[in-house]
Amino acid sequence: MTSRDPDSAAPPKRSDAERNRGRIIAAARTVFGCHGLNASMASVARQAGVGIATLFRHFPGKEELVVAVFADRMEVYARATADALAAPDPWDGFTGYIQEVCAMQAADRGFADILTMSFSDAQELEALRAQAYQGFLELIGRAKDSGQLREDFTSRDLVLLLMANAGVLSATGDAAPDAWRRVVAWMIQSFQAPSRGPLPDPPQDAALYEAMRRASHGVSSRETGKRH
Repeated sequence: MTSRDPDSAAPPKRSDAERNRGRIIAAARTVFGCHGLNASMASVARQAGVGIATLFRHFPGKEELVVAVFADRMEVYARATADALAAPDPWDGFTGYIQEVCAMQAADRGFADILTMSFSDAQELEALRAQAYQGFLELIGRAKDSGQLREDFTSRDLVLLLMANAGVLSATGDAAPDAWRRVVAWMIQSFQAPSRGPLPDPPQDAALYEAMRRASHGVSSRETGKRH
């Protein structure tokens, strides 16, 4: 008799398929959380203890897996703006939100990547991102109206901060795991009114979106290349 490749065998029973899907998602949380979204699908399959074909049966592309892994965390991210808006002091709400989101990045390398990328086909993730964005616009308005946030601050500055924080987290890793806190504290102080001087113009929304889109496309393209 010749041995059979488990991935080429008959389709698994429903209970087995559901069990495998759960194992894959749990494994992806671990792998992406430690190594970011550049981690390969093969490494997720190894962590889950399944064959690569089994993984791709459940998740034909990395974007589908990313949605399954991070949808709940994006919900927490979106809810954070509502919590911040409930703060009695507008500045405390604004700064508390920034600190919470950056802490979420620090706790999960994969989520740090999610916040600096745009997945145009992942409607669930992008709807939650839009919800969080609208809440943050309200936080900006309240903080400016209170006279505590400099007038030239824009929502694009948060995107730049998240990109910078993701870079610091990637560079420092386990060697200096709390370095991001100092960077974020410096940035928050620079946001506070009165301003210390003029700033260069921020990038346009379309330019930032393109940067985020390219980052997510780069992850998907590298993974696609590994499949063929």
